[in-house]
Amino acid sequence: MEFGVFILAQQRGYHQTSQQVINNSIQQTVIAEQAGFDNAWYAEHHFNNYSLSPSPLMMVAHMAAKTQRIRLGTAVCILPLYQPARFLAEVGFADTVSNGRLDLGVGSGYQEFEFERFGVDIANSGAIYNEFLDILPKGLTQKIFSYEGRLLKMPPSSIAVRCVQEPMPPVWITSGNPATLSRGVRENYNLFVTALLNGTEAIRGVRGKLEKVAAENGKDLDRDVKFGFLRCAYASDNKAEIDAYLQCALFQRRISESLKYRRSQSDDGYMIKEVPYETDPTIEQLRSNLPVGSVNQVIDRMLEEISILKPKHIAIQTQLGDFDQKTMLKQIELWGEKIIPAIQKELAPNQIRRLA
Repeated sequence: MEFGVFILAQQRGYHQTSQQVINNSIQQTVIAEQAGFDNAWYAEHHFNNYSLSPSPLMMVAHMAAKTQRIRLGTAVCILPLYQPARFLAEVGFADTVSNGRLDLGVGSGYQEFEFERFGVDIANSGAIYNEFLDILPKGLTQKIFSYEGRLLKMPPSSIAVRCVQEPMPPVWITSGNPATLSRGVRENYNLFVTALLNGTEAIRGVRGKLEKVAAENGKDLDRDVKFGFLRCAYASDNKAEIDAYLQCALFQRRISESLKYRRSQSDDGYMIKEVPYETDPTIEQLRSNLPVGSVNQVIDRMLEEISILKPKHIAIQTQLGDFDQKTMLKQIELWGEKIIPAIQKELAPNQIRRLA
């Protein structure tokens, strides 16, 4: 089982400067490597405080110089917002300067607010995304390649800075769309899924969807498909500390929903208001849904969720809202010192049958 940290780089208010948010992300990555995490993942969003990570590939390149071992991933590059030639060149560069530590997560995007400002019609996002997936293996594995699609075109071209990983960096597909997941399965890409802030029933639903997608494409989910699971989780004996983390998780959900469903409000055109909605879970519901509590409670709950979903990778959501940085760095260290080793011990080969 691999473990990663997922860093969203949120700004909950002007009491946080953009420089502080980015510096926090950098520190979290360095501490995650020291704590023994396998991966660090960086989001991509634009033009508002939901995430201050405009270029995950730039973050990968920067962190490549500050780390030695940890793999560095994009979660995800929003492909319809890129120009293919530049994107391929930057992927090659990021994999090179990281000495082959790049994990390339890609997605089609969902925030119309972003698409409008890039001059891209969100109605075309799926089609552009699929043509991008046609181009990726050509551009990253062939010395000379070309492409003629309906929306994307490349004359005979060569990417000058080649990837270190052969034949190309691992590609991770994230989507809730079964057709998109199916393509990922068919083309042997990794998948990234989430149950958001929901509990074990939602995780069973995710497992069922993945089993169906795999079977429809002639694959065995556990044998043939590598997939990761993004999860909010927090361990502490301090209830107030856990509540603060859950409040930040609720903030993230509210802002994400506001942008996704075009109901966002802002007084200044930038800082999105945190507006409660009728569908909001309560803090007690979140406490019940998520792996939060004492170290032993979190370990037990994570093992239960792993036994249901059976992922190969788990990415723990670290930076949320304005959660205290010093406390979060200690949390990352706690996972490395106690939680991950305990889970790995339980998942050792002689324990797999008991969890199945």
